[in-house]
Amino acid sequence: MKMVEELISRYQGSEHIKKLRETVSGDTAAVFLLEGLAGGQDAFILSGLFLQGKAPQLFIAEHKEQAAYYYNTLETLLGDQATFFPDSFKRPGNFEEINQGNVQLRTEIAGKLGVAYPQPFIIVSYPEALFEKVVKPDMVDAMKIRIEKGEPLDVETMIELMVSYDFKREEYVYEPGQFSIRGGIIDVFNFANEWPYRIELVDDEVESIRMFDPVTQLSVRSIEKLTIIPNVNSRFSSRDKVSLLEILPQNTVIWVKHPESLTDTLVDCFEKVSLLETRLTDPLDDLSLFFRERAFILPNELINRLKDFTTLIHGNTAGLDILIKEKIVFSGKVQTHFNRNFKLLIEDLETLTEKDYSTYLWVGNDKQIKRFKQVFEDLKARIEYTPVPLTIHEGFIDHDQKIVCYTDHQIFRRHHAYSLRTGYSKDKAINIRMLRELQKGDFITHIDHGIGVYSGLEKISINGNVQEAVKLLYKNKDILWVSINSLHKISKYSGKEGSLPVLDKLGSDRWKKLKAKTKKQIKDIAQDLILLYAKRKSAVGFSFPADDYMQAELEACFMYEDTPDQASATEAVKEDMLKAYPMDRLICGDVGFGKTEIAVRAAFKAVLGGKQVAILVPTTILALQHFRTFTERLQDFKVRVDYINRFRTTAEKTLLYKKIKEGTVDIVIGTHALLNQKTMFKDLGLLVLDEEQKFGVAAKEKLRSLKVNVDTLTLTATPIPRTLQFSLLGARDMSILRTAPPNRQPIYTERRVFSEHLIVDAINFEVDRGGQVFFIHNRVKNLAELTLMIKKLLPDVRIAMAHGQMEGKQLEKTLLDFIDKKYDVLISTNIIETGLDIPNANTMIINNAHQFGLSDLHQLRGRVGRSNKQAYCYLFAPPLSTLTTDARLRLKTLEDFSDLGSGLDISMRDLDIRGAGNLLGAEQSGFITDIGYETYEKILEEAIMELKENEFRDLFAEENTEGKTYIRDVEVDTDIEMLIPSEYISQTQERLHQYNVLDRLENEDGIGKFISELVDRYGKLPHQINNLIEGLRIRWKCKELGFERFSLKEHKMRCFFVGNQTSSYFEGPVFNHILQYVTTHGSAKRLTLKQTPKHLILIRENVRSLKAARLALEEMEKKEDI
Repeated sequence: MKMVEELISRYQGSEHIKKLRETVSGDTAAVFLLEGLAGGQDAFILSGLFLQGKAPQLFIAEHKEQAAYYYNTLETLLGDQATFFPDSFKRPGNFEEINQGNVQLRTEIAGKLGVAYPQPFIIVSYPEALFEKVVKPDMVDAMKIRIEKGEPLDVETMIELMVSYDFKREEYVYEPGQFSIRGGIIDVFNFANEWPYRIELVDDEVESIRMFDPVTQLSVRSIEKLTIIPNVNSRFSSRDKVSLLEILPQNTVIWVKHPESLTDTLVDCFEKVSLLETRLTDPLDDLSLFFRERAFILPNELINRLKDFTTLIHGNTAGLDILIKEKIVFSGKVQTHFNRNFKLLIEDLETLTEKDYSTYLWVGNDKQIKRFKQVFEDLKARIEYTPVPLTIHEGFIDHDQKIVCYTDHQIFRRHHAYSLRTGYSKDKAINIRMLRELQKGDFITHIDHGIGVYSGLEKISINGNVQEAVKLLYKNKDILWVSINSLHKISKYSGKEGSLPVLDKLGSDRWKKLKAKTKKQIKDIAQDLILLYAKRKSAVGFSFPADDYMQAELEACFMYEDTPDQASATEAVKEDMLKAYPMDRLICGDVGFGKTEIAVRAAFKAVLGGKQVAILVPTTILALQHFRTFTERLQDFKVRVDYINRFRTTAEKTLLYKKIKEGTVDIVIGTHALLNQKTMFKDLGLLVLDEEQKFGVAAKEKLRSLKVNVDTLTLTATPIPRTLQFSLLGARDMSILRTAPPNRQPIYTERRVFSEHLIVDAINFEVDRGGQVFFIHNRVKNLAELTLMIKKLLPDVRIAMAHGQMEGKQLEKTLLDFIDKKYDVLISTNIIETGLDIPNANTMIINNAHQFGLSDLHQLRGRVGRSNKQAYCYLFAPPLSTLTTDARLRLKTLEDFSDLGSGLDISMRDLDIRGAGNLLGAEQSGFITDIGYETYEKILEEAIMELKENEFRDLFAEENTEGKTYIRDVEVDTDIEMLIPSEYISQTQERLHQYNVLDRLENEDGIGKFISELVDRYGKLPHQINNLIEGLRIRWKCKELGFERFSLKEHKMRCFFVGNQTSSYFEGPVFNHILQYVTTHGSAKRLTLKQTPKHLILIRENVRSLKAARLALEEMEKKEDI
């Protein structure tokens, strides 16, 4: 970016940097002490020195987090000239689990140092990473396998080499050290590259080499040659490994941030390793090999090696045996603390502008740039500054250069997260798919025949041609074969976890009746919603004024960066508030996705418009929590916020009712006590409902009278089923928050066997840093016993117990005391699953985690990680080998997907069920359990469509005239060979997945992408797959032409028209055109029409292929514009 290049070039060309370079570039190594550096200034000095001298640099931070922040800043300033050198483990200093992605990155960097690398670069690292040795680059080089495009390659020899180099053969490649062979395609994930490689052979010659994404398994780009190296953990002995410092070029400049921290950490690592060596049991795993080979260096060895280089120290050297050659003094100052106050910021910037300082505001994105601009213009700020839509970790003032760099995350005390390259894992790549896909024995739902059991994918012969079909078992062992052209009719049964469905009997009417009953219920509910919508559109509301600078200021100082969903939801709410009719919008998003912030912004807009705001919440705890949140966010804007709940005295309530009536309170938050007859607003403009579905019938009736002419905003943490969003969009405006705030750190999640030692460590760690701990144990029976045990283990820690069987007031008091930090640990059942928002609680221990559903685990984990601290979640469960496959998969999935919000996708199954139940009522939840969620969605869609086309055709007239279709589904029946040959894709599960992908395609672009992905992964397409694709195209064409069934058998094509003889289709232009076409061209094209009791059928003789059938249908359509 030009502005960044200009800024760095100022440092590169400055006299200060030139002098620094001359000072440190002597012939002999020496140590220099840097003083007066502030914030991120040293990253800018380092960048200037690097660019001027082009000497390699090693920056040693105090710990991994600091190293990551510096690496991100240097990456912003210098791009890929900076690289990150990690330790080999999942957590620094915790030598229990090796991270192959980190091992791969270390080898990659060591390899760059070992060759005549054309460009010097900057390495950012930390003590734990330097404690480990790396393989000598020349040793790695000697064992490389080199593969080039156009060169010969024998597959058998390749397999032998891969196995001898400790690569494991797999079906698909997901992590370093794996390879797979599928026909003429070899996939390899090397130990020294970020991406795996795909080698495509023609006979024995390499035709192409491509990098591919291990998650999608699709190629990213082509390359000319590839080098493969062996497993560095198992293949090399300690004699082959050296300290990183031994392979650094001699002219490397080493920066050490706080040297005392370096020595302390190295000693700590050495002690941990010595202790762990005695506990290892498996002599052949990577961890044992690492320790057996003593692949680390002693602390004093590393410190002595530093003396061979020019070293720049920034930090305290007291008590260390370091000879300082010279002090180099800078004139830096840390970024001023503005405490989210724009006026203080403007005053500061005006002073700096007068002094002729160059000011750079690092604000992260373009939206934030616009907000700053609006506030500065409205407040008539006389400042000159350069906005930069990028981030650095800390701001500073450099008096020597007269440069100011301020970061918006420090201005607003917002957490700023770092980003590091992460390795891939097989589990992460395929767990979601495994949760969705069919395994033998799974319950399935067929839209026409009901619930059965999936029994596999089998080949069947139709008139001598082979096809694949899904075999389903029903009651009394009846068998139903489902063609691969009808896979959209079946779905994996998704009911409540733990409850088994009832199998249907083929031919019985139970399923038909259940579907009809469900559809009627849905129509009744949807009808009410649509009527409400019509009524609201005709009502008169209050049109709020457009945003001013105060609104922009409030939004700019939000602690987290807005997600795209949050930004669009905020805009949608504000647009609704500008309209003349009352708003009724539902904001739906997972835990921690920022729904409350949208409510804060809407409430502030209402207050600026001179109106009062009522916020209704279901629990006393939430009322108090919202009161604190709103007060904190709006304290700088003189907004008067108050709350009412049953803990307040009668006198306090009476005074509050008086204030509400007089209009001397702007925002009032409360439970259903707010619906009291005494509550009389002077001028209510906005009603915010949090989790409306949790209110009783009486409360909802009172709400309806309140809502008539008032803007209403409803918040829910319950994910709403996707189809419901689209189907009911006409009945209620909806905003969905799907993305988590980007500035939050992932929650470190780890599976462990129950351990008193870990409980003590985890709780002490959290309490020592001033935090709090949730301990979840879901059995009330022995909760008190567990609490007593933990109190004995930790006598100095304040511990409370809570569960749903406690008396109401006592439970609420316990929870409130925990919120007020009167307790350090809360031991409870999963009652804390929703609603409790305690940013200070950042460690969670879940006992017997294997007994929880995936969504429950996800919701529970969402209680921590709600601040800028690193959060931890420990899942206590028996060893994986003793668990059921489902339980193992749930725990692994949760552990692999630790990002906030990633669980929304994983647990959509459970959450969808709960969402539909809450939105549509308990009875609907029962229907979902009976018929399965996806089938419920299909019926729901049909019901809504029927309502729009019939009962409410006038209200949706415009929508109904746009591209009306009479056919929802087309059945394709043929005896032509159409399948994915097992020689092409050998794994049954993968074939079924590809059939499903194909079945869901909607256009030619999708087909093109599908073909290119298959060719990329498996090679040239067999003709049978082309037939599958033609079958799909015919399905689309039949839908357009009004055929609900297509048959091509023994070269005779039959197309069955719409089954409903009274359908308006038969009076429409499409049918009339087909009739005209048959009349005109029937004898020439061998076309006839045949009427049966149920159907009118179009027949054509002598159709030799599916392609010919498709062309015939297209020709019929083309003869005239239909």
